Amino acid sequence: MKEPRRFGFILRDVSRLYVQRFEQHAASLGLTLAQCRALLRLADCEGVSQVKLAELTDLEPMALVRILDRMEAEGWLERRGDPRDRRIRCLYLTGKARPLLEDIRRLMDVTWGDAFSGIPKRKSELVTELLDMVRSNLMALGPVPAGVVPSIARRGAGGRGTERSAAKS
Repeated sequence: MKEPRRFGFILRDVSRLYVQRFEQHAASLGLTLAQCRALLRLADCEGVSQVKLAELTDLEPMALVRILDRMEAEGWLERRGDPRDRRIRCLYLTGKARPLLEDIRRLMDVTWGDAFSGIPKRKSELVTELLDMVRSNLMALGPVPAGVVPSIARRGAGGRGTERSAAKS
C-alpha cells in the first residue's frame, strides 16, 4: 500500500536523499557534508569564532571542533586568536581551501541537476521559491504556548479528524 502524501514526510525523504546524493559526490573530493558546510559558511564570514560558526552551520560545537581540527590538519583553515579576547579563536580559510569552494559549488550544481532531472527550470525555481516562503513562515512563528494542545491530539489515539482535507496534505 502506498504511503499517503504528507508534506513533512516528503520533505524529510527528499532532504535525506538529496544529502545522500551530495555526500556521494563530495566523497570523490574526500569531503563530508559537514566540511562542505563549514567551508562555505567560513568563506562568507571569515574571522568568525568557532562558536558562531557552529551556530551558522547548525552543528554541535564539539562536533565542529573535530571537523575544524581535521580541516586545519589538511591546511584548509587556520585558527587565530581574537585580539579583543584571548579566549576566542577566529577562523580563516587558507589559499589551499579556495579551490575547494569552487569544487563544492560545482557539486551542489551537479546534485541539483540530479534532483531536478527532467523538471523544467521554471518549475525547479518555483519549488525553491515556495520552500523559501515556507521556511520564512515557520521562522516567523513564535513558540507554541504551554498548555495549548492541537485539536488532533485531543481526539485520542484512535480518532481521526475531518477538518483537514486530503488536498491540504
